[in-house]
Amino acid sequence: MNIYRKKKGSLNSIRKEIQITHLILIVVITILLSVGGAYININANAQAQDKNLRNTADLISRLYSYTKDLSQEQFTLYFNSVCRELPDVDVISIVNDDLKRIYHTNNSLIGTIYDGKVPDFSINSNNLQNFDETGPSGPQRRTYCAIYDENGHYAGFIMTIILKTSIRSVTTRTIMLFIAVTIAAILIEIAISGTFSRRIKQRLLGYEPDTFTSMFTIRDNILESINDGIIALDDELNIQFMNKAAMEMLKCSGNETVNEINSKLFTDDVLLQAVNHNESSFNIHKKTPDGTELLIDCIPAKKENIINGAVVILHDRTEYTKLMEDLSGTKYLVDSMRANNHDFTNKLHVILGLIQIGEYDKAVSYIENISIIQRETLSKVMHSVDNPSFAALLIGKIARASECNVKFILKEGINFKDSDVHIPSEALVTIAGNLIDNAIDSMNMNFALDSQAVRELVFGVFTKPGELLITVDDTGCGIPDEDKDKVFDNGFSTKGTGRGIGLYHTKQLVKSLGGNILFESQVDAGTSFIVSFNQNDVQEKI
Repeated sequence: MNIYRKKKGSLNSIRKEIQITHLILIVVITILLSVGGAYININANAQAQDKNLRNTADLISRLYSYTKDLSQEQFTLYFNSVCRELPDVDVISIVNDDLKRIYHTNNSLIGTIYDGKVPDFSINSNNLQNFDETGPSGPQRRTYCAIYDENGHYAGFIMTIILKTSIRSVTTRTIMLFIAVTIAAILIEIAISGTFSRRIKQRLLGYEPDTFTSMFTIRDNILESINDGIIALDDELNIQFMNKAAMEMLKCSGNETVNEINSKLFTDDVLLQAVNHNESSFNIHKKTPDGTELLIDCIPAKKENIINGAVVILHDRTEYTKLMEDLSGTKYLVDSMRANNHDFTNKLHVILGLIQIGEYDKAVSYIENISIIQRETLSKVMHSVDNPSFAALLIGKIARASECNVKFILKEGINFKDSDVHIPSEALVTIAGNLIDNAIDSMNMNFALDSQAVRELVFGVFTKPGELLITVDDTGCGIPDEDKDKVFDNGFSTKGTGRGIGLYHTKQLVKSLGGNILFESQVDAGTSFIVSFNQNDVQEKI
């Protein structure tokens, strides 16, 4: 079940809210623009109509001065042809100074007396005047233009008329056009809004915005609940996120710049390698100014194979080391129990055989003897080695040596205290484990060549304040002189292919901790390895 699924009725709420808000905004804006445009267009049409009436009146007055001497029939025919060429004017009427119509678009009115309004041209210097009037054809918009004879005497006037029905028709067409454009714009905007809404969902990786908000909240809760520090940076190395664990590790308030954070962590090179070169860095050891030891991972952040930042993960090395010690100790304790179980099974077979042949006294003596040996060995290790992981390793290796018929001897006076030298438990386990395994393998090889060879492994570990010494002596086949320079080379082994990394790894680990590793060997006599640490050198490395 999808834990981010919203309840029915609330799904898509944010995306719908965005879509509805967007639609309301664009519809309101579109309507306002359309209403404003229609108003401006209607006013512009009215002004254009008035101008057209004035221009037509002026034209008719000029034509009248050339045609006034024609007969009435010719005069009428001429102006009828003129009217046909002027479709934007509904009526043209010419009235003489006796108010007699000498021409009218409706020819039946020619010769009749005009009984409408006559402007007083004497008080208006403008020869052209516009009025709203009502005539034989109904409500109309008129332009009056006075006409004069060759002597400049008033001879009548001309009227050019547009009927209100024509004006309303133009206005209606204009409004309908704007309504159609508005509806088309709204439909287009609805389609764009739907596309925009779907793109929002795609940009949110297929999640609805409200679901994504829920996921973001859960993500923050998860990141804040973990013990590791997490810092997210963009491709310009600006901090985008830092959880509480990171703030506590770095003693930050959350207002620091990336440079201030970076100065507490590492150089810019690590971040630049992640962001610019797609290179991850792991287990960078750094001590903060207040002494906190950190292990740092820096990983590039990608989206569609394009690097858009980096993620820095901070591990508290103290807690990390403690956890590793606990896990390592458990591992080696399990190995020890497994090896002891196998060893005890062999011993039980011996006891069973003694009982079956009637050697009861020898069986009792054997049981007492192995019990004493086990108790002494375990007691010596537990009392001498003050480190659970290291002690578990030795107990396991003692049991393994017993399985391999190798006598595991602890040197007298062995002593290990964690407080003397601070070396990570996993390092001690790795170093001692590799040397012991190598010694057992060497004696197994020697036994294959000489079944009478002595098989003894002597192990010693000694500490005092500031110093540590580990010794591993075996009675194996030894190392030939020609191979002594190759012992610590990566991949060198006399045991076959795929081997030769144990001693190489051991030396690298010893050197990384500031210690030294030496050995002495004689063919057919055995080999002795010595590992030493000085606390001053160790502190410089750790």
